[in-house]
Amino acid sequence: MDGTEGNVGQPGPAERSHRSSVSSVGARAADVLVYLADDTVVPLAVENLPSLNAHELHRAVREVLQLPDIALDVFALWLVSPLLEVQLKPKHQPYKLGRQWPELLLRFTDAPDDDVAMDEPSLQFRRNVFFPKRRELQIHDEEVLRLLYEEAKGNVLAARYPCDVEDCEALGALVCRVQLGPYQPGQPTACAVREKLDSFLPAHLCKRGHGLFAALRGRGAKAGPGEQGLLNAYCKVKEAAGGDSGRGASLSTHYRAYLLKSHELPFYGCAFFHGEVDKPAQGFLHRGGRKPVVVAISLEGVHVIDSREKHVLLGLRFQELSWDHTSPEEEESVLWLEFDGDNEGTPVNRLLKIYSKQAELMSGLIEYCIELNQTSELATPQETVSGPPSAASSLPSPAQRPQLQRQGSVVCSRLQHLSTIDYVEEGHSFPKQNRLCGTGGPESFYTRIL
Repeated sequence: MDGTEGNVGQPGPAERSHRSSVSSVGARAADVLVYLADDTVVPLAVENLPSLNAHELHRAVREVLQLPDIALDVFALWLVSPLLEVQLKPKHQPYKLGRQWPELLLRFTDAPDDDVAMDEPSLQFRRNVFFPKRRELQIHDEEVLRLLYEEAKGNVLAARYPCDVEDCEALGALVCRVQLGPYQPGQPTACAVREKLDSFLPAHLCKRGHGLFAALRGRGAKAGPGEQGLLNAYCKVKEAAGGDSGRGASLSTHYRAYLLKSHELPFYGCAFFHGEVDKPAQGFLHRGGRKPVVVAISLEGVHVIDSREKHVLLGLRFQELSWDHTSPEEEESVLWLEFDGDNEGTPVNRLLKIYSKQAELMSGLIEYCIELNQTSELATPQETVSGPPSAASSLPSPAQRPQLQRQGSVVCSRLQHLSTIDYVEEGHSFPKQNRLCGTGGPESFYTRIL
């Protein structure tokens, strides 16, 4: 990608409409449309767009939105289409990358030629993958919190962030508070919630049936399970002491509460990638096949998510894994993850094979995240006792993540649904947080290639 940094992943909810960000390009002037997480548009009239870099466009967006300086770290510009998304680094030239879009699609996706020819990216202002979660809770600017809230909400509603029902209801209740105001007993709240249910809960929790039964269901009919749980959670949303009692009051408390709850999801703030994994062999003929997955990578680790079932198949912190990748020149592009396991009581090393044209990018992103974490750990001793916690110390423990204690939680690993290669190497010490074959050099692949 022209030797610059970037991040390529799976499209998310923000690209629900197919749109272009450059309405006209001349020798000197152009109108650029930058989309926010809530699908609103920031129009920019810029000079010399072909030579403009992402840092300059980022600054222009911040000026229009009147965002504080922290927004430079919190947000990044992304090029996003239904087929691909790229997080831009400051030196990227969005117009140039847009012109190279077909080449990127051919390199990093399996999209048919007809889809490649029709695809066009939009420019979006979204959360920076490399912004630590712990710093979000130190933000006080309401507009920055709102933008983060809108993006997290979109990911939850689109089931890009798989959530247990209890968590969906708790998050949806905060959305009700933001959109409908404080819960008022005796008011027609149930009707208001029912009419906009898909604005508060993911689609799979909004199903009420079809045909005659759905048509006969009156406005006063009994609420469905997800709807009733949402109403119960809504009435429990606490208001800030001494204010925030009306719809026009500051909503920062509720934005922050939504983000805090979202932080319990281990894949919050991740970059997402397409892939496939082998299914366990089943039946008389031992046929397995492959299943589509999403690979979520953040500063905390790697999660493999079942694309259809919307639950986690494997979750690993960087301390728990080794990795490598094979390039298309060698064989089919594959990301390898190695981790400790157990086979009928015997400790084993397990290898998971993830087939993806983005394996090279995922491998580089893992390496880059590990380097950032190591840099953060080195800086931690210089912080005062009252300063912000380190990345390691800020990770919630299992006791602080109640959803991980639930039986069948969507965020718990389901290794029985994966086909792994298990082996035991005598005298082998598992090289956690290392490449499998020692192919990584001192310079981050992620920085070098992207």
